[in-house]
Amino acid sequence: MVSDVFGEVGIAATYGLVGLVLMALGFVLVDVLTPGNLREQIWVQRNRNAAILLASNVLGVGIIVATAIAASQGNWGEGLLSTAAYGILGLVLMAVSFVVLDAVTPGKLGEIVVEETPHPAVYVNAASHIAVSAIVAVAIF
Repeated sequence: MVSDVFGEVGIAATYGLVGLVLMALGFVLVDVLTPGNLREQIWVQRNRNAAILLASNVLGVGIIVATAIAASQGNWGEGLLSTAAYGILGLVLMAVSFVVLDAVTPGKLGEIVVEETPHPAVYVNAASHIAVSAIVAVAIF
């Protein structure tokens, strides 16, 4: 019984690590898509636009990872692989949604994100990230 608990904790830890790696990749992706240093934008300059965009990315990754874990039905190896694969797919699709939204709207979305003044376009982009994540999550089942 105790060994079962340690085994389950180990499985949870590996899923957690995969989730953390995907969130780190999401951070890098948002940093690449926006001008300037994302860490400085959020933690030093307290830029709300950048924080909303990053938060939507992190939430989106969490939605996908949680769904992939739930869909794994106890198959640890396959579950880890699908979690990583669907997580990467979600990140790619979030990046594509950012680029498409940028192409079909006035101005440069990356520049809007780093403006000090809150901008409604950031909420639209954040909603796009969450919507893309929900679509990927539902596709897992």
